[in-house]
Amino acid sequence: MDKVLNFKQGRVPLLISMPHAGVRLTPAVEAGLIPAAKSLPDTDWHIPQLYDFAQALGASTLAAEYSRFVIDLNRPSDDKPLYAGATTGLYPATLFDGIPLFQEGLEPSKEERATYLEQIWTPYHRTLQQELARLKAEFGYALLFDAHSIRSVIPHLFDGKLPDFNLGTFNGASCDPQLATQLEAICARHGDYSHVLNGRFKGGHITRHYGNPAEHIHAVQLELGQCTYMEEFEPFRYRADLAEPTRVVLKELLQGLLGWAQGRYAA
Repeated sequence: MDKVLNFKQGRVPLLISMPHAGVRLTPAVEAGLIPAAKSLPDTDWHIPQLYDFAQALGASTLAAEYSRFVIDLNRPSDDKPLYAGATTGLYPATLFDGIPLFQEGLEPSKEERATYLEQIWTPYHRTLQQELARLKAEFGYALLFDAHSIRSVIPHLFDGKLPDFNLGTFNGASCDPQLATQLEAICARHGDYSHVLNGRFKGGHITRHYGNPAEHIHAVQLELGQCTYMEEFEPFRYRADLAEPTRVVLKELLQGLLGWAQGRYAA
C-alpha cells in the first residue's frame, strides 16, 4: 500500500493528530461507494491547511492520507461503540446522514478490511504512540491535540446547530481539569464563536486511549464546526476570509496548551 500517513516531527512537547483529513481511497472502497459518497462528504476537510501554522509553533503533526470511508482511525481496533445512539464504526457503513455508504453487495470484504487495519490503522497508531513516548522521554510530559471538523448541522447525529468549538476531554479523564478550564476560557474570550466542553463530542478513541494525566500525557479533542472556515457543501471550498479569524483562536488554544504545561511542569 502507498503512503498512509504524513508525519512531521517538531521541537516542543505537542503532537497534533489529524485522523480524518485523508481523501485517498482503496480500489475496493472506491468501487463500492454510492454516488452521494464519491465526493467524500464526511471528510475533515482542509485540516492540515487550517493548522499549517503548527510548524512555526514547533509542534509535531500527524495526518492521515486515507479517507475514514476506508477505515476510521479514531475508532478502537475492536470496533466497540464510543457513543450511545447514532455513530459510525471502525469501518463506516453509513454516511453521517444515516444513508448506506456502499452499494448493496459491494462493501469491501473482511480480508480487504483486515488489510486496512494492518496497513493503515496500525501504522498511524504506532507513530502516534511512539511520538508521545518520545515527547514524554524528552520533556517529562506530552500534549496531544486531536484536530477534527464536521458539518455544523447533521440532524441524524445531533439536534440543532453544533457549537463552533467542541472541546472533548472524555468528561475530564484525558487531561488535567485545569487545562480544560483554561482552554474553555480562551474560547470564551472570542465571543463571536460558540463553544462547549464535553458536549455531543467528548473525544474519540485517540483522546480516550492516549490521554492519561496520571502519566503526564494530556489529550484534548477539538471538533470544529466547518462553517467557521469553509463551505460545508460540495465542492467544500476553503474560505480564507472565514478561516483566518478561526486560526487566531486555534493558535491561542495550542499556545494555551503549551503555556499551561510549561507552568505545570516547571522545574
